[in-house]
Amino acid sequence: MSAPANKPSRFVLLRYLSGVLLNRVLLCGAVLVGLLEILALLEQTTPILQRHLGVSGILTYATMRLPFLLAGTLPLSLLIGALVTLTQMTLASEMAILQASGLSVVGLYKRLIPATLIIGVLGVTLDDQVTPRSEQALAAWWNRTDPHPENGHSFWFHEGLTLTRVNYVADGGNFLGGVTLYSRNEKGLLQDVIRAERADYSKARGWILHDLKVVHVKTATAENMPDEAERAWPTSLHPWDFIRLSAENPPLSSGTILGMLRGHLPSDSSPGFLQAGLLERFLRPLSLLVLLLIALPVIYIPPRTGTRSWTPVWCLGAGLLFVIVQGMLRAMGNAGLLPPPVATIPGLIIFTLGAVTVLLRNEAK
Repeated sequence: MSAPANKPSRFVLLRYLSGVLLNRVLLCGAVLVGLLEILALLEQTTPILQRHLGVSGILTYATMRLPFLLAGTLPLSLLIGALVTLTQMTLASEMAILQASGLSVVGLYKRLIPATLIIGVLGVTLDDQVTPRSEQALAAWWNRTDPHPENGHSFWFHEGLTLTRVNYVADGGNFLGGVTLYSRNEKGLLQDVIRAERADYSKARGWILHDLKVVHVKTATAENMPDEAERAWPTSLHPWDFIRLSAENPPLSSGTILGMLRGHLPSDSSPGFLQAGLLERFLRPLSLLVLLLIALPVIYIPPRTGTRSWTPVWCLGAGLLFVIVQGMLRAMGNAGLLPPPVATIPGLIIFTLGAVTVLLRNEAK
């Protein structure tokens, strides 16, 4: 009869360590996000007030920007949170008591894995579902409130065999200024060039091109066709798609990335860029586990040394170096210099081996 009552006690340490780590990480994340929000508002408050959006505009911007900042700060929040948690437990002699009771470094790491995976899954969810929607809503709101959208930058994209250039986007994506379509055949040869002064969207009619000039390209000549006042544009794109295409490196969901890679959705990015982004996203939990491993050496701080030890500083530096190296490899993958697997996986392996080596050397002392 006593076995069921004692069974939950096996998970007391797991719940305690996971709870402490989650609390520290959430606290660090809140501080970092708060600092980044303040810096972002210092830069954007003037443009927001110039658009006469007032305090509500400032709050709208801060709210829509929150998921992006939170997702970006999760790795650093976990690193700092793990360092603070383990350092405090070590200096308070909690680690010495746990090790004396038979808890090994591997056992400690295993009990911290669930909390780390929860944070990793939260990061993947933010990156894959929440951030793309919030950033697209922010971009649409920012575009809709722009008093001079014609000053926006032009962009290119390909949809099937058609290459399209848009001068600028306005009205939250419902209006396009200066649309040029280059239609190609299956061999990639140019067939038609359609230049429209503008295009607008309505749910009833879809996209309509206005004031068209059409050039039909033959084998050796080009023929100007009669001008047209308007023409329906048979595109599968919606206003939010143009908001996404007009933004520089917008966050994309995995469904959108897969659609681009399969040719079902228009894209202005290379396949290598999309593949590297997809692979890095779903390796996020593994990256956090590596950061947790990098933070573990602080449990070897001698209690006498206390806060004078440089171990937390070295662990923090190693964690930041890991983040920087991963970012550099990802940039090289985006540029097409490295295949997507090489741009994401080697950094995980190298820093895992380095952290394990440090832990084994401390165990051997």
